[in-house]
Amino acid sequence: MKIKIISAGGTIDKVYFDRISEYKVGKPQIIEMLKEANFDLDLDFKSILKKDSLDFTDKDRLLIKKTVEKDNCRHIVITHGTDTMIETASILKDIPGKVIVLTGSMQPANFKFSDAPYNIACALMAVQLLKPGAYIVMNGKVFNPVKIQKDRKSNKFLDLRSK
Repeated sequence: MKIKIISAGGTIDKVYFDRISEYKVGKPQIIEMLKEANFDLDLDFKSILKKDSLDFTDKDRLLIKKTVEKDNCRHIVITHGTDTMIETASILKDIPGKVIVLTGSMQPANFKFSDAPYNIACALMAVQLLKPGAYIVMNGKVFNPVKIQKDRKSNKFLDLRSK
């Protein structure tokens, strides 16, 4: 099974620039993470955005949607900023015949203690097992994008069905 990984930026790809003392979205970190993890999957990569998801526009979300629709791959993982991944997943949920999983991290992937490797591993497993549709995979859970919210206080996604 071929899995397409689309990088759209977000915290997972943030790197520290000493010169200006701040974090900015850099090159996709997932490629190096997967090499180090010795994954044995048929993967194809595409980077389409290098932005914090708070800076995403409707045009950016449309680019993501068109990229997914045009891709021949049925199984797609999108790395995305956590602040607006719910909005992006919501516009992808009606694309027929594809399993689309969005994931990201609360800390940059290149931090020693980051949730990125765990979230990526969960997303890669989920995309192989789920039915067609769009999902968010974070914190070891699979979420329906129209029934969750991000809780910034706990740095987790909450399932609104359990409230």
